[in-house]
Amino acid sequence: MNSGAVMKAVVVHGPGDYRLEEAPIPAVGTGELLIRVEACGICASDIKTYHGAPKIWGGDGNPPYIQTPVVAGHEFIGEVVELGPDYSGEFRVGDRVISEQIVPCWNCRYCNTGKYWMCQKHDIYGFRPNVNGAMAQYMKFSKDALVYRVPRELSLEQAVLIEPYACSKHAVDRGSIGPDDTVVVAGAGTLGLGMVGAIHMLKPKTLVVLDLKEDRLELAKRFGADVAINPGTADPVQAVLDLTDGYGCDVYIEATGHPASVKQGLEMIRKLGRFVEFSVFKDPVTVDWSIIGDSKELDIYGAHLGPYCYTPVIDAIANGSMPTDGVVTHRFPLEQWKEAFEVMERGDGSIKVILIP
Repeated sequence: MNSGAVMKAVVVHGPGDYRLEEAPIPAVGTGELLIRVEACGICASDIKTYHGAPKIWGGDGNPPYIQTPVVAGHEFIGEVVELGPDYSGEFRVGDRVISEQIVPCWNCRYCNTGKYWMCQKHDIYGFRPNVNGAMAQYMKFSKDALVYRVPRELSLEQAVLIEPYACSKHAVDRGSIGPDDTVVVAGAGTLGLGMVGAIHMLKPKTLVVLDLKEDRLELAKRFGADVAINPGTADPVQAVLDLTDGYGCDVYIEATGHPASVKQGLEMIRKLGRFVEFSVFKDPVTVDWSIIGDSKELDIYGAHLGPYCYTPVIDAIANGSMPTDGVVTHRFPLEQWKEAFEVMERGDGSIKVILIP
């Protein structure tokens, strides 16, 4: 790439201060890859970051996670256009690729024991300047990045869902779902719909999906949900109790990002059940912890990122086991990033909104 060449990029300067700018095309160093971005999805966490979520920007005594200025975006698909000096990996110019959203340090106690997704340094694309994100025409993959080849046969709408669906699969794996289980997924956005596909492959006794939007519930049923409930028109707790002889669900996966969903899950899950918390919340959530311990003795699992899930998800999308049709609802050019964020935030008739550089 010519020295001094520039590109368009959405650069984060602060809460509510995102700017479409001209930025230098990244220079690739030893062992690195330069990627031409095909598309970048907008994640719910991008919206929360834009609005100044304390978890990202710091608060309650916690330091900020994000470092600015930084190019936003961690849901992407792209093509290799340049190899860095002394590159010795398997990829070549022209390959279609994706990188896991975290770039591990490979030197902390987590990386050294195979738990790289909990890396202590924790560099995630779009949040740190040394791993600038994909809301740009080009991005760089570090020599430490986890990179996978993506089949050309996958449509753009399928390929851009690999990252969120990897997160979905990891959350489902945390629930240890078996054939006798009644499973509830709260939230049928992109992540929830990915969970529906991953759970459907496990063939549980009953899969229940909750969402306030009827179009998303219809899609969930097409993807494999047995029961779809709108909490705005029915009591989901009573409905799940009725389905389970009054016991409650075996597994509850929280994927709405709304505090009320946590309380709802604690009410509808059975004693000795498994609660999987996936969402990133805008603010801290308070619940009655005595339910977790004294009342129900629950197993509580967190779920973060998509470790060891990219290869099986790419295969599952390719063979149709994890359905994708209808999830990407809107495409915008990079120049219309603000309108795209607004459409994503409103969620009216939209699920996954993507930017095309």
